[in-house]
Amino acid sequence: MKVRLSTLCYIEKDNQYLMLHRVVKKNDVNKDKWIGVGGHFEEGESPEECVLREVKEETGYTLTSYRYRGLVTFVFADIEMEYMSLFTADGFEGEPIPCNEGVLEWVDIEKVWKLNLWEGDKIFFRLLDENVPFFSLKLVYSKEGKLEYAALNGKTMEMFDVIDEEGKSIGLIKERGVVHREGALHATSHIWIARPNALSGYDVLLQKRSLDKDSHPGCYDISSAGHIVAGDGPLDSAIRELEEELGIMAKPEELLEFGVQYKNYEGEFYGKPFRDNQRSILYLYKEPLDIDTLRLQASEIESVIWMDYREALQAICENSIKHCIYEEEFRKLGKVLGIES
Repeated sequence: MKVRLSTLCYIEKDNQYLMLHRVVKKNDVNKDKWIGVGGHFEEGESPEECVLREVKEETGYTLTSYRYRGLVTFVFADIEMEYMSLFTADGFEGEPIPCNEGVLEWVDIEKVWKLNLWEGDKIFFRLLDENVPFFSLKLVYSKEGKLEYAALNGKTMEMFDVIDEEGKSIGLIKERGVVHREGALHATSHIWIARPNALSGYDVLLQKRSLDKDSHPGCYDISSAGHIVAGDGPLDSAIRELEEELGIMAKPEELLEFGVQYKNYEGEFYGKPFRDNQRSILYLYKEPLDIDTLRLQASEIESVIWMDYREALQAICENSIKHCIYEEEFRKLGKVLGIES
């Protein structure tokens, strides 16, 4: 396998990045894409020497303040690899010159996300925006240029199919953080657990989300739920989530599918934008269980409680408990339980 070494730098000024629109070369692998400035190593160069030379050649600027942010490993269809040293810079001097690689333009950092980018570039843009310490990112592309796999510091990243309103994949996968940055429509499985009672007719199991969650920390939520990873199905996902989050070994026939729920939320957590646009398959699980014997996934769940359905509905409607449950979805649960008309 052929291996190449390169650098890429994003120069920042006034909350803008200097972006290069690659529109000059006919056979450019980056044709029509927007990227930073940089290029391939010359004999004997270090990453720093390479990026300083490439920036000077492509922009006319001499960098005076820059940071080595990460190493990106590209794998292209099992035929070529590239190790790219990623830099950002916030200090430079000199006069700009025309670039023979394309057109240089200062772009607002937030608007960069709307440009024609490589899908994997969005992952390291997110890491840069979040000021993640030095990282090693691996990106695997198909021969058609579609992102197939990503790993951060040796750990596989969650990848989701982007879907249409009917739940069908549009042939594009995105990393979890990018999905929630852009608000791309993706699929989830929601599993509601219920048991008979003498009040409304049923108790519902609510989980309290861990304080470490990336969204809605400490909120009461669905009994169990999770994203459907790329290539997976909703039922397989539901069974896996029950086992991972609660330690419940459910059988496919024990889960009743009872509807679909669309969710579109936009907010901010930990100072970062969070957009959640999901299509959820709803399931009901009514097998007997003792919550004292559940094995809670600490990274996901702080605790669980039984709550009478009508009491829970009132609490959800009045916001008397801190929650992230959609009233419309909860009423759908009430209908399948025979409580709501």
